[in-house]
Amino acid sequence: MCRLHLPPWLNITLYILSEIAIIATDLAEVIGTAIALNILFHIPLPAGVAITILDVLLVMFAYRPNGTMKAVRYFEIAVASLVFAVVICFCIELANLPPTSAGEVFLGFVPSKELLQKNGLIQACGILGATVMPHSLFLGSGIVQPRLQEYDISHGYWSRPTDDNDQEEFLKYRPTLQAIRSSLKFTIIELTVSLLTFAMFVNAAILILAGATLYKEADAETADLFAIYNLLSKLVSPAAGTIFAVALLFSGFSAGIVCTIAGQMVCEGFIRWTIQPWLRRLVTRLIAILPCLVIACSLGRDGMAVALTASQVILSVLLPFVSAPLIYFTSRKKLMRVAISNERVIADEMEDEEAMPLTTSYLDYSSNTIVIVIGALLWLFVSVLNIALLVLTFKGLA
Repeated sequence: MCRLHLPPWLNITLYILSEIAIIATDLAEVIGTAIALNILFHIPLPAGVAITILDVLLVMFAYRPNGTMKAVRYFEIAVASLVFAVVICFCIELANLPPTSAGEVFLGFVPSKELLQKNGLIQACGILGATVMPHSLFLGSGIVQPRLQEYDISHGYWSRPTDDNDQEEFLKYRPTLQAIRSSLKFTIIELTVSLLTFAMFVNAAILILAGATLYKEADAETADLFAIYNLLSKLVSPAAGTIFAVALLFSGFSAGIVCTIAGQMVCEGFIRWTIQPWLRRLVTRLIAILPCLVIACSLGRDGMAVALTASQVILSVLLPFVSAPLIYFTSRKKLMRVAISNERVIADEMEDEEAMPLTTSYLDYSSNTIVIVIGALLWLFVSVLNIALLVLTFKGLA
């Protein structure tokens, strides 16, 4: 959509910002995985950073961008299994925490004056960037394509090209209204279940776990993933610390795989640059690994913690730029309409009943006014938050 309906300079700018977001996400995944390997297997941080390149092999053998729906389902099951493992780990962690009232837990989600204190805004933007990752916006629209194709193939509306690498044929595909309706129903169910269960639970569990272990601790302001592991091991049990590290490892693997696919979709959509996913993954992973290696070798765990927070802040800053086209395009009736019928109009006054040109009726899928206003207000809130962060950082107050 950006490539077709935006000026070339704006399309390229958004592509560059999207790639930076992908690399920042990859950077966080590399750091998290390296820290988990260090905690679990005592692998030095530089070696752990280097080991993270091995998941390129998983993507190389497992994912096919134009594969069948069955192959996509295997990919989704693999990622879902890793996410489910993370959920199980946090369930065990929460069960072992000291009893706390529900009111105190919900109070922790309410903004407070601590947000305006030193590093408070940085941490808030970091949480925002880690929760609403820009690359997920591309992944959500891209991963539904095989489902649309499968519906049209099974109902005889479209035939799959014999060559899965023939991108021109796949680009010509336009889903039918029936395919859109069917896929939309399943997509809404999937998003609702995943966002209101797994995503919300894991994000809430991370905040609760951090609050339970770091509150009133002397080193809370400088605490990193290592500190949380040590505090869990000391305050709860050694097993709790180990489970936290396992959850960190699984989340790193799942985020890395998802980041790969989103990066491929960004390339194909913005500039139609189609390369093998494993090769693209290798390039972006090397870009993320090099600074991590330098930081791990020269600054150690303190530098890794700063880099991890910085990567999430970068994602938060880029979120308004990446999400703006989504709000814009979904509000355009001309772009969000789907043809529902083609009827030939007959001119009654013509003796030979000459047929007039085809007329087309459309079904409007554009956002209504309420959704547009809510989206614009959320976009404005994130933008103001990031502007405030940049101003405070420039003044040395954050």
